[in-house]
Amino acid sequence: MRIAIDIDSTLHHYWDVLSDAARRRFGIDLPYEEQFDWGITRLKPEQLVCCIDETHCDKAILAGRPYPGAVEAVNAWAEAGHFIHVTTHRSERAHPATEQWLGQIGLRFDELYCSEDKVTRCSEIGIDLLIDDGPHNITGALERGIAVATIRHPWNQDVCETEDVICARDWTELALKLRPLLARTRVA
Repeated sequence: MRIAIDIDSTLHHYWDVLSDAARRRFGIDLPYEEQFDWGITRLKPEQLVCCIDETHCDKAILAGRPYPGAVEAVNAWAEAGHFIHVTTHRSERAHPATEQWLGQIGLRFDELYCSEDKVTRCSEIGIDLLIDDGPHNITGALERGIAVATIRHPWNQDVCETEDVICARDWTELALKLRPLLARTRVA
């Protein structure tokens, strides 16, 4: 199986990092439990870009800590012969630090892709399963016939409840829920 995996809020808890940047730079709180929409309306667009740039600098990327069980699950899939495509909305300039971070945490992967349009790339390279937290990526992948899984967050709760999405509260549960799908899919 060809598996694509997002990074921010999928492999690690990014919200705290983004929220800290918003508080430090603009005095604006972004409580995780109140983020019911993908849009971050408490920040002006230019403030959000500033916070994202800060949280995607090399130092911030290298300080990321993966969710418990994430590396182990992905490495088990890689060991079983599944193709692992790490995909992120981070800019291309974040590619070297992101690749270094993936090596630092010991995550096995075949390819890293930094771009705004993950779903198109997933379609182009024949991804079978996308693991991502963004509702727009989840629905876009479903529309293209790509299976989808996610870690449950306040902003993707609705899509978890209304769409054909494998949702889990953490990586341990996600790995368990994905086991039947991965077991019935032949590895090339």
